[in-house]
Formats: sequence, C-alpha cells, structure tokens
Amino acid sequence: EVITFSEADYEGVRLPHDDPVVVTLLVELFTMKRILIDSGSSADILYKHAFDQLRIPTDQLKPVKTPLVGFTGEMIHPLGSINLSVVAGTTPCQTQVEMT
Repeated sequence: EVITFSEADYEGVRLPHDDPVVVTLLVELFTMKRILIDSGSSADILYKHAFDQLRIPTDQLKPVKTPLVGFTGEMIHPLGSINLSVVAGTTPCQTQVEMT
C-alpha cells in the first residue's frame, strides 16, 4: 500500500522545504521513534544502541565486508546486516516490509 502525505501534513512547514522526514515505525514489534528517512542514502543504518534494545542476538547478524564511508570520508565497518520486519502506518492503512 502506498503511503502519501496530505496538505494537513504540511501544517507549519514553509514551502518549498528541504526538511528531513522523521517518522515512527514498528520494527520487530518494537516502536522505534525518530527514524530519519534520507531518500538520497544507499544504506539503511541501525545504530548498535538501537539494535541492542531490540534484544536480537548478535549471532543473527550476517557478516559484511564492505565499509560505509561518511560525508567527511571516514570509514565505518558495520557489525553485520540483518533482515527486520518493519510496519508503517496503522490499521487499516498500513504496510509491512522486510528491510536489511
């Protein structure tokens, strides 16, 4: 199901805008707040602190050999990757996807 934004969602926003989109999603049955959506990014990143709060054993992470490179050129080596169930929206207008 497509999730769209209406005029009501723009209340208080000066157009045109380049504000980040921050949402709340259900990730593996936990409500995760302040998720930044960056449509220009090629990676879905979950910080270790948030991962730890999901209480998923680290042995479920799949090894990742490719480092991530930040805006300033710094390299970060991920602990691994994992597929997680993500739910957006509320019934009856919601969608569930599996994200890596």
